[in-house]
Amino acid sequence: MKVFSKQEITARLDMELAVQCLEQGFIAFSQGKVQVPPVQAFAFPQANGDCCIKSAHVEGSDTFTVKLSTGFYDNPSKGLPSNDGLMLVASASTGQPLALLQDEGWLTCIRTALAGRIAARLLAPATVKAIGILGTGTQARMQLEQLGAVTPCRSVVVWGRGDAELAAYKAFANGLGYEVRVTRNAEEVARAANLIVCATPSREPLLQREWLQPGTHITAVGADAPGKQELDPALVARADRIIVDSLYQCSQYGEVSHALKAGLIKAQQLAELGALLEGRATGREHDEQITLADLTGVAVQDAQISSCVLASLTAG
Repeated sequence: MKVFSKQEITARLDMELAVQCLEQGFIAFSQGKVQVPPVQAFAFPQANGDCCIKSAHVEGSDTFTVKLSTGFYDNPSKGLPSNDGLMLVASASTGQPLALLQDEGWLTCIRTALAGRIAARLLAPATVKAIGILGTGTQARMQLEQLGAVTPCRSVVVWGRGDAELAAYKAFANGLGYEVRVTRNAEEVARAANLIVCATPSREPLLQREWLQPGTHITAVGADAPGKQELDPALVARADRIIVDSLYQCSQYGEVSHALKAGLIKAQQLAELGALLEGRATGREHDEQITLADLTGVAVQDAQISSCVLASLTAG
């Protein structure tokens, strides 16, 4: 078994190829051509942390992937990153482990950011006035990096809980060429931006229905485990189009689960990202519509991103 470090992985991953691989994975998943066993989830409330174990095999693939991902959100105060993890790639014909990707959680973060990029490309309004970011951590940074490829907008409003974190995010975004406004009031984000990414581990709604502008698109990636929530269920119900990465997973947790349980929306209103990519579902039809992508993270993304990077690492 080969072992690859984060440094090797980040140096070799082709982002454009990774986008293609993820899109193919979402389509295969929505076609029922991916084995995705139930997610194993651990919660460590005393440490403000969580861990999930996800695995997947895409029909026809030579390999399958098992991924461990952790998020311990007080780590930055200890000089440690919030996210960590690794991926194991094994042969689908012999069961032998082929590679251990010691990515320290980076592949999980980047595949999530790339999914956000795909959702924004498909659902964002034609003219983005400002990008809104809820969160100041690694995922909030990666999402902004990837949005640069799908919109020319270079104005961003970012919400965070602490002044130091907001200052650091502003410096980061300035370095990418963005004009940045920071706030500790989430309503300011909704009032100013019509492309919003929610990337926090919040366990209570941060955005309210009445704050949204017509035509806004929201990509919500924070509610990736039971108990997490960033959106008011009434806001979810206001959306004209609701796209999810997994109908089953998002109905169990994720933003749409809260609206479903409250009886504010019906399962028939949901469509998977793979179906949208394949043309079997309807996305945004005009710029007055409110659209929502609820992305809880599906193991097919791990299988696709790991096979993509492994092919690059072992080529020639």
